[in-house]
Amino acid sequence: MRAGHNRAIPFDHRFPQMTIHYRDALPDDAAACIDLRGRTRENAFSAAQLAELGITKESWAAGIAGGDSIGRVAWEGERMAGYCFADRESGEVLVLALLPEFENRGIGRQLLQDVVSLTRDAGHTRLFLACSADPRSRSHGFYRHLGWKATGEIDEAGDEILELS
Repeated sequence: MRAGHNRAIPFDHRFPQMTIHYRDALPDDAAACIDLRGRTRENAFSAAQLAELGITKESWAAGIAGGDSIGRVAWEGERMAGYCFADRESGEVLVLALLPEFENRGIGRQLLQDVVSLTRDAGHTRLFLACSADPRSRSHGFYRHLGWKATGEIDEAGDEILELS
């Protein structure tokens, strides 16, 4: 099924009870996104830290409602498992976040693939993101394994810029 549609994907025999539902992000998801971001294994940001950066429930919801953000969310029942968002104007993948108990199950990969597809549908041929330059971080290997390449650029936070063309 094409990105942009709702779907449920059951997982393999290792996780027989878990069904993850993927769908486009809605403005009402913003509060759950902010809460989840504070509970990630690496690079967690609390609601207060996000607010210091100008990211609030209201600003996040407005970005979704206004179409500035391209986002996909994954839910297991009533609990958000993860999400991925990109900037519609620039083609930057802004964030991919999962709760630790949902890691290593293909959920992050699926969310990222959906957002990449939607961002390409919005007209972008080059997508980019900022990623930890530390080879010990999970994200360092994750994105490279999926074909993202280092550009040689470093952002103001010291993260490497990776691109997918």
